[in-house]
Amino acid sequence: MKPVAITMGCPVGIGPEIILRFFDSLSEAEAAASPVVLGDLGVLRRTAALLGSKSLPVAWQEGQQIRPGTVPVLELSHLDADNLQWGQPTQETSLAMSWYILRAAKIALAGDCSAVVTCPISKKALHEAGVNYPGHTEMLAELTKTSRFRMMLAGARLRVVLVTIHEPLAKVSGMLAVENILDCIRMTADSLRHDFGIAKPRIAVAGFNPHSGEQGMFGREEIEIIDPAVRQYAGNAEVSGPWPPDTIFYKAANGAFAAVVCMYHDQGLIPFKLLHFQDGVNVTLGLPIVRTSVDHGTAYDIAGRGLADAASLRAAWQMAMEIARNRAR
Repeated sequence: MKPVAITMGCPVGIGPEIILRFFDSLSEAEAAASPVVLGDLGVLRRTAALLGSKSLPVAWQEGQQIRPGTVPVLELSHLDADNLQWGQPTQETSLAMSWYILRAAKIALAGDCSAVVTCPISKKALHEAGVNYPGHTEMLAELTKTSRFRMMLAGARLRVVLVTIHEPLAKVSGMLAVENILDCIRMTADSLRHDFGIAKPRIAVAGFNPHSGEQGMFGREEIEIIDPAVRQYAGNAEVSGPWPPDTIFYKAANGAFAAVVCMYHDQGLIPFKLLHFQDGVNVTLGLPIVRTSVDHGTAYDIAGRGLADAASLRAAWQMAMEIARNRAR
């Protein structure tokens, strides 16, 4: 299998630190899978010195053999690493993090890597540098010419997929539509089968209102929108709902369902992060390439202090390889 490409994320966030900690944690067998980093060699060497890392960042080019015990780095920026301030992004660091994503999409589409794993970026810093995307997902969708995509958060106990993502709660009800929910169900089912190898997955669809509307007493979204979407689904998955949001995540976390389709961001992410705060993975559904991501931000407040945990990056890398293998079957 071709190597997994890991983008470094924001150079002054915790991305460089979790990358070094991740490489330090690899067993000999895991290192043979040859993950590579798209980023800045100087920043990673500075971070390695800070952490006392046993892994040596070295310059690497596509097609070169990877030396054991090294962090192979495809150099896409040459920042003045010694003069960067942890937690303080600049226009140069923000443009650099966009270059890593652009190159990752290019080599993934060309088939030169098996998957892309992204370390955290700052959406605000990206915007202030003139890169006008809300985040990784939208940028990768445009680069891969993808019009239909969804966010899945995945862990060992719970998977959630979002119908709406970064929207104000006051607008969510008006954005719910039968076709949109039905499309989310279909994409969830396809991913569970093709990416996770579940032949006939069980999918729960969460309601929107307290007690799933209580037969219209607390809202009619379940009756008029969500239930029709569930009934219209016809495919190779067992889909049920709308389920009361205050009980469905308990059932799913205990093995009753392979995934929960959620109506809005916090409905899914609050229970998910309660269970998978350190090892959760963000998976983008619908892309022609495999893309996973850490499920946390740049953590500017602790960047450069040696406190960052690489558990989510390790989980994202492992899941990326699992999905790539399943798609190749």
